[in-house]
Amino acid sequence: MSADDPVLELRNLSKHFDAASGLREKVTNQLLRRESPKIRAVDDVSLSLSENQVQGVIGESGCGKSTLLRTLIGLYEPTGGELVFDGRSTASFDKDDWKEFRRRVRIIFQDPFNSLNPKFTVRNVLREPLAIHGFDDKEERIRRTLERVELDPPEQYLDRYQHQLSGGEKQRVSIARALITEPDVILADEPVSMLDVSTQAAVLELLDDLSTNLGVSMVYVSHDLSTVSYVCDRVNVMYLGRVVERADTKDIVGDPKHPYTQALIKAIPVPDPLHDREHTELRGEPGDPVDMPVGCRFKDRCPERMEICDQKPRFVDPDADEHRVACHLYYDHDDHDSSMDPTPAQVDD
Repeated sequence: MSADDPVLELRNLSKHFDAASGLREKVTNQLLRRESPKIRAVDDVSLSLSENQVQGVIGESGCGKSTLLRTLIGLYEPTGGELVFDGRSTASFDKDDWKEFRRRVRIIFQDPFNSLNPKFTVRNVLREPLAIHGFDDKEERIRRTLERVELDPPEQYLDRYQHQLSGGEKQRVSIARALITEPDVILADEPVSMLDVSTQAAVLELLDDLSTNLGVSMVYVSHDLSTVSYVCDRVNVMYLGRVVERADTKDIVGDPKHPYTQALIKAIPVPDPLHDREHTELRGEPGDPVDMPVGCRFKDRCPERMEICDQKPRFVDPDADEHRVACHLYYDHDDHDSSMDPTPAQVDD
């Protein structure tokens, strides 16, 4: 693997869930040889994460971003597509490969209040992954990592239980648990969404500092574009299981192209009570993940809807600047044939 190769790559990754509501319905479907309807939580998503890069995944609740992260860490088995780590497909991994993968790819969960074992002290929380992965210098690593996440001096925190920590301190312990094995990739699932604003700023600054100084790559998932824009080099906008726009963070914020991304940008709060701006209005609700809209999945809420939106949009780069968008507004339709449209992976980085 060369230095230019991605450390983590998704190729047309999908994760679908069985929508059958209970055992009786599942058994009936099996007896009648009837296929159960599927919830297409993640549908044909591609992403290429380079070394020392932070990529954001943003979208409304229910768009599939957390499912995507849980599929990446191996909590869910992909329905389709491929996950490639360090040049190897995880489909070929054996038990030892998965153990090494989980040492080198770590996750920070959204809820610091429930992701820590209430029966463990901070020392025990951090010792557990070190014991699993066979590290000898446990105490030294624990102290060094606590200092790194600014829980200093370590002696003040080592013997505390989670109920003796503030929300911000709990999330710093969660970050320390992710960092303790010196990973190559961190998957951050809305790591500041349950914290107050002042604590959010401190944790975001910590994550930005860690990615800059330690060379850790990161996939950062959130519904809040203002926090994503603070730490991410590049942003992927998801809607109903698909990426609809991808670009460098400054281009997403300064020149959003997809109507959905434009609505997200307009929804970012401006800390000025006198500031007058156009309010964002998205009519309707997101589509049903079981009975997906045909063609563009955003069409029923889009102010720019056209007849052609009943066909699947291509994922194009209208300005030839690596700013890609899946929208009919940005290319000629004279020869459009939706059956021949490339998937995002076929035109990805």
